[in-house]
Amino acid sequence: MNTKDFLRLGVPLGEATRRATDFVARFILGGGDKSRLHEEVAAIVANLSAFLADDLRKDFAKALLKSGIRPLTPALSPGGGEGENLSARRLPVKYHQWGEGLDDAAVMQMEKACLLPVAVAGALMPDAHVGYGLPIGGVLATENAVIPYAVGVDIACRMKMTVLDIPVRDLEQRQDRLTRAIEAETRFGVGASFRERRQHDVLDADWSVSPITKQNKDKAWAQLGTSGSGNHFVEFGIFTAHGVVATPSSQPSSATGASLPPGQYVALLSHSGSRGPGAAVCDYYSKLAFSQFPALPSELKRIAWLSLDSQEGQEYWNAMELMGQYAAANHACIHRHIAEHLGAQVLLDLENHHNFAWKERHVIGSVEREVIVHRKGATPAGAGVLGIIPGSMAAPGFVVSGKGNAASLNSASHGAGRAMSRKAANERFNWKDVNRFLKQQGVTLISAGLDEVPMAYKNIRDVMAAQKDLVTELGEFMPKLVKMAPSGERPED
Repeated sequence: MNTKDFLRLGVPLGEATRRATDFVARFILGGGDKSRLHEEVAAIVANLSAFLADDLRKDFAKALLKSGIRPLTPALSPGGGEGENLSARRLPVKYHQWGEGLDDAAVMQMEKACLLPVAVAGALMPDAHVGYGLPIGGVLATENAVIPYAVGVDIACRMKMTVLDIPVRDLEQRQDRLTRAIEAETRFGVGASFRERRQHDVLDADWSVSPITKQNKDKAWAQLGTSGSGNHFVEFGIFTAHGVVATPSSQPSSATGASLPPGQYVALLSHSGSRGPGAAVCDYYSKLAFSQFPALPSELKRIAWLSLDSQEGQEYWNAMELMGQYAAANHACIHRHIAEHLGAQVLLDLENHHNFAWKERHVIGSVEREVIVHRKGATPAGAGVLGIIPGSMAAPGFVVSGKGNAASLNSASHGAGRAMSRKAANERFNWKDVNRFLKQQGVTLISAGLDEVPMAYKNIRDVMAAQKDLVTELGEFMPKLVKMAPSGERPED
């Protein structure tokens, strides 16, 4: 048995789960029947007083009695009403999971998130791996509350693909020209900025919606059009449209109303978010949320929430929305300037974001109501909604149309997902072998760190196969010329 099993039997986090682990070990060492473990734990949870004098079970029973279902103080109430008394959940809210063999630690993070008193539903995508608070690939719906760390550090990180009227042969015959365009028109690395600053209408938005956005407006201007570090990239490749790909101008995820016939095209694909300003917003409001919940178990503190009825919650929400506009502006600048640098015409623009929270209506139980859906590294996949799910620098990405699967809260994966940690990748791989592999795949790498090599990621085709009920594949993008932050940069994704 593990922590997930204990939680599902109603054992609270903290000392109680630790004592549960001790009890299981002593039970087995004492010759107890392993097949009866669930029954034993359930019996103790159901009738604590009966086991307080039992030598084998008393420590576990006392820990349960001490922790119990501890009511949160009025200050912890997500509604903020004086005297309101919310109880921490004994059992996690139910969530659906896609994919097999997911990382146990990521699943455990999802279980813990579903213990929050504001949680009402969840989903775990097939690219899931460990994140901060909520796992990457985690989707969590809450009641009138927003969780800064469930949105993430890189607020509104997004994908954007632009199909250009460049001959496919240029990917090989004029590759130097494409490389120069990327190098000239964006910047990579922590704190990367432009000396000659970019211009975009987002600078005319109201940056006084929160003190943090106001303080960071100048930094935002300096970093406008940059790509940062971590898993962020800008790359050229071949986009194969399986059928007509249409992006109606009414759809928020499309930049232009356009229709692309089936065939092969040169496309520019980018992945990055709200850079330093987004990180500053996350840092400030996450710490504010942490401070309001001193009684939360330590395992849940990273996913403390802000009530949307509070001033702080409204400030964060407005700042998050602004960071969404800013992240979109970053991509718009990158793609516009690269297209102008090449003198190319845009045939189609398509984009979507993740690491965000949306107000949406979903059926929870048997009642449709408005909830706050957090997608931490998950792609919106409502019926007919277009999105982009990348693979790795040597694996295909996919343009998809959502199927509106209610069980997933209208979500899908946001990529292949990491198969190993950055540290493990740096220790395991070397550039000699990686470069040989990239050459075999016909990929030219301008720059990247070892922690982002293809072998550090899951097989994207396995991930796509696991979510056929979530999205329909409309086209496939194969990277050919890739730039990421160089080795040694701290990841910001």
